[in-house]
Amino acid sequence: MIEEKLEELLVDEELEEVLSDYTSNIIVYNDDPNTFEWVIASFVDVLKHSSTQAEQLAFLIHFKGKANVKSGSLDELRTFKDALVDRGLSAVIE
Repeated sequence: MIEEKLEELLVDEELEEVLSDYTSNIIVYNDDPNTFEWVIASFVDVLKHSSTQAEQLAFLIHFKGKANVKSGSLDELRTFKDALVDRGLSAVIE
């Protein structure tokens, strides 16, 4: 019984390590309440994008409805996504 539980825990830890290595993306969706200026400032402040890159992403979101604003491991993206959501942006990790 104990050996089975230990093996199960080890498999779960290995799976988590493998999943954290895969590249995930933060996707931000277009919405009406947020201004271009706010979205751009959020990308510069939170994601550390240049103002030019932030502006281009804001336009992509506006015209296409969504854009991938940052890629990385799931673990590293969680904090960024949460900060964008705290600023009122519609952001998810895919």
